[in-house]
Parts: sequence; C-alpha cells; structure tokens
Amino acid sequence: METHTQKFKVRLGLFITGGLALFVIAIFLIGRQKNLFNPVFKLTTTFYNVSGLQVGSNVRFSGINIGTVDDIEIINDSTVQVNMLIKKDVQKFIKSDCIAAVGSAGVIGDRLLTITQGSSNAPAAKDGQRIKSTEPVETDAIMTSVKVTADNAAVITSELAEIMTKVNGGNGILGKLIVDTTIAENINQTIVNLKKSSKGLNENMEAAKHNFLLKGYFKNKEKAAEKKKEAAQEGKKAKDEKK
Repeated sequence: METHTQKFKVRLGLFITGGLALFVIAIFLIGRQKNLFNPVFKLTTTFYNVSGLQVGSNVRFSGINIGTVDDIEIINDSTVQVNMLIKKDVQKFIKSDCIAAVGSAGVIGDRLLTITQGSSNAPAAKDGQRIKSTEPVETDAIMTSVKVTADNAAVITSELAEIMTKVNGGNGILGKLIVDTTIAENINQTIVNLKKSSKGLNENMEAAKHNFLLKGYFKNKEKAAEKKKEAAQEGKKAKDEKK
C-alpha cells in the first residue's frame, strides 16, 4: 500500500512538473509572438478589406519580421482598423510616410502586413501614429483576369489555326501566292518590267538634256539650283559670323 502511494506521488509530481514546463513554454512562445519581452511601439492603419489578415500575423519591413498584428477592429461598413506592435529598435527606420499593405508569405502562404520604406528626409514614425495604406489585390480578381487572358489566347490560337488552314489550302491572296507558282512568276516579271521601264525613262531624260530644243531649259534649271545652293551657303555663313 505504501509503495503504491509513493508511485502515485511520483506520477503526480511528474505530471505537475510537465504541466508547469508546458505552461512556461507556452507563455514564452506567446510572449515572443506578441513581443511581450521586448520594448515595442504601436502603429495603426486602416483598410477597406484586410483580405484574410488575422491577429498575430507578422509585420515585415524590408523582408524582415519586425512585429505582429495586435488588433483588428471594424470601424464602420467601409473601414477596418489594424493595430500593430513594432519592435522599438526599428522605430528609427520606420518613417512617417511609410505605407502599409497586406501581402502573403509566398504564393499561397499566410497573410501578413508589409511596411514599405519611406523617404530618407521624412521624420521617424511616432508611437500610436497612423500610417497610410494600399488596398490588397484579391486572389479572385487575379484568377478572373488570368481566366480572361487564357480565353482570349484560346480564341486567337483558334483563329490563327483557321487562317493557316485557309492559306495552306490556297484560299485568299496570300494562299494563292504561296500555292500558285504562276502568280509569283507574274509578280517577278512585273518587277523586272518596272526596272526596265525605269532604266528606259532615265535614258530618255538623259537624251532630252542633250536635245537642242530642251538644252536651254535644263541649263536654266541647273543654274537655278546652283543659285539656291549658294544662297543657302551664304545664309549659313552669315549665321556663323553672328555667333
């Protein structure tokens, strides 16, 4: 009987010791999360929609966890106030023109609050100060946009496939040019004829310059061009002298 009582006391002692240890660890973890063991200061901001942000979510600055969300309160039908507890030793880096935004840890990670860097000449944020915020982009809106883009891409792909089928079948001007070699040869021959006509025109113009009746006309035209060129040179020279 006495041995059984001693075993019971030992078990009770171990149970109490384990409970106290778990209690101390829980207090330590909660206090660490809430920054109860570190000096902190308070910041607040407002959102129209916090998009799943919760009390206890991390607050990040430059990618580093600097605090936690202490409280989320609905002010009215269009305003949600978020209170933050920030470590005191980073207060000098948090400027009064910093902007708070709701983000996530990874693509589908937990929600968190990020604070952007402010301007270097702005004063440091004070305890209890309200900072500006930007509204988060909802995941549903992103997925809707992606779906619309995918649908448009599918339509474009289908239309391109239809066009290529018609081209390969010789339909339309482009299809005929690719399939029917006669049209391509005719186009090449037309280009050759245009080149010959251009060459013949140049020869005719050169012959006209040496014609007795038209020689005076071309000489007068050349003199007028030379005078125009000389006048432009003199004008440029005058401008240079003024400078």
